[in-house]
Amino acid sequence: MVSLGCLAALGCCRPKAAGSLDGVSGPSPVVEPTARMDAEPMDASTSPLPPIDERTAERERMVERQMRRRGIENPRVLAAMRCVPRHRFVPVAAQAEAYADRPLPIGHGQTISQPYIVAVMTELAEPEPDDRCLEIGTGSGYQAAVLAEICAATYSVEYLPPVAELGEKNLRAAGYGPERVRLRVGDGYAGWPEAAPFDVIVVTAAPETVPEPLLDQLAVAGRLVIPVGGQAMGQELQRWTRRRAGRDRDSFEVEELLPVRFVPFLGDGAAGRK
Repeated sequence: MVSLGCLAALGCCRPKAAGSLDGVSGPSPVVEPTARMDAEPMDASTSPLPPIDERTAERERMVERQMRRRGIENPRVLAAMRCVPRHRFVPVAAQAEAYADRPLPIGHGQTISQPYIVAVMTELAEPEPDDRCLEIGTGSGYQAAVLAEICAATYSVEYLPPVAELGEKNLRAAGYGPERVRLRVGDGYAGWPEAAPFDVIVVTAAPETVPEPLLDQLAVAGRLVIPVGGQAMGQELQRWTRRRAGRDRDSFEVEELLPVRFVPFLGDGAAGRK
């Protein structure tokens, strides 16, 4: 197991003290294709991988080439992307591509997102060290780990039980215990009401409309970053910022930011309910 102490020794854990999309080249959407192959989960106890600190150079290149050059500026986000060992969240068969600039299949029709889009969504969410963060769609666990490097408390919900098991194994093996990332198997449409309100909500699958329960669980001044749209009609990355209490549209500032393509939102939200 990679310990939290190991991460601290690398100087890359969550900062103690308390964006922009400029530089995105071309009009093509950021693609998160639906993967059809099953993937073998990581097992840290039998993994032939080198220790975490032996791939820091790859993470540094990833940050410089895929993120800084394309306009990611938030220092907390860049530090988290340098820190989190993406190779611990990638299937064994895809280890050579762990730091490639593209999504990778993790099985059960799901993907681990392209590193750049993880950085974009995290920067748009503007997480702060005292924030409570909710992720919908645990997947491999990678986005939850990035949030955990910045936020005071991170919660993550996964709809598919085998994917939830994979994400939990990856997170725990990489040193993200329950005190850093709390996990639940359930319908992400409902969020995590008993832990609300949240300063940050990040959704890593695309519903046709924004689920109302997630808006209800957003704190005043909180930010929800979510891809919205069907698989056929195209999707758009949106940021909803709560300006005041209430459910009416005027309670939120809504920004339409970037064309994307994510795997579909599963659960009640998949029916387009709002």
